[in-house]
Amino acid sequence: MSIYIDIHKKFSGFNLDISLDIANESLAILGASGCGKSLTLKSIAGIIKPDSGKIILDDKILFDSDKKINLPPQERRTGLMFQNYALFPNMTVEENICVSQKNFIAKSEINEALFKFGLEGVRNLYPSQISGGQQQRVSLARTLLSRPKILMLDEPFAALDSHLRFQMERELLKIFDDFTGSIILVSHNRDEAFRLCEKIAVFHNGQVEIFGTKNEVFNSPRTKNAAILTGCKNISRAEKISDSKIYAIDWDIILNYRENYNDSKFIGVRMHSIKNESHEINSFDCRVLQVIENPFSFTVMLIPLSAKKNVIPIGWEIDKNLWQQIKSEVVRVYIPPENILLLKE
Repeated sequence: MSIYIDIHKKFSGFNLDISLDIANESLAILGASGCGKSLTLKSIAGIIKPDSGKIILDDKILFDSDKKINLPPQERRTGLMFQNYALFPNMTVEENICVSQKNFIAKSEINEALFKFGLEGVRNLYPSQISGGQQQRVSLARTLLSRPKILMLDEPFAALDSHLRFQMERELLKIFDDFTGSIILVSHNRDEAFRLCEKIAVFHNGQVEIFGTKNEVFNSPRTKNAAILTGCKNISRAEKISDSKIYAIDWDIILNYRENYNDSKFIGVRMHSIKNESHEINSFDCRVLQVIENPFSFTVMLIPLSAKKNVIPIGWEIDKNLWQQIKSEVVRVYIPPENILLLKE
């Protein structure tokens, strides 16, 4: 199974220009609101018609502007689960599950789906009478009963609390393991994307900015936007000093690095990458500006003592027990060269 997407569409003040080639794998799309994530899913499903381009699912052309092909949604074999689940309020759980396939699905298949998703006991209830997690299961069951070749989920956990999100995430992993086609998950949550999918695409202003395996994208995001979306909190403007040194403008410190510079304009350092160690390079005495308590760690905001101008504080995430041992108004920290992210605009 595979899907090839190369589409272009002009909206008011926004251009969607997406190219992706997805094999039989799971892909998470990360991006800020309004960057084109949901529009891409709707284009694949046939809800939105691109101005030009192609969408090919396996060997079946779903859309081709040159050949004047634009299959209707019901002929595409694409399963799209909407963020709000899109359940019919006047239909029962069972009716919602088979609403688009009621003439093609055996009663045994419906019963199996109800059992698989733990919905047997609520089959005759209406959406308003069941929980958010149950509504999500109904939407998933309906999507899968349509026998899609590609499964697309648009922010599937947005309406759930953190505990239910965790439970549903485990269930979704099982579904992903059993599904034989391509999977696209749209998410704002970088941890969720990392846990659920093999590959990640970072969208920015209607384009694919970064695409790769989840480890490639997180370990080397390559752009400022991708670094932010993958959770990097410390980002500074940067200037190259030599082949091994870079000046972090917003922190007023000079750092050694190990990657190729490649005209990067920013650097990033993840908060958990900073160490309480002393080395010949990249070690700095810092004044503790603020200590913020998290459930299982502290975020310590630091200002290098060597800074000769107003700077942006550097965030350092540290285990609570370790911080209690070294707690001080001035601490020495180390930024490993291999953990410095070189970032383009």
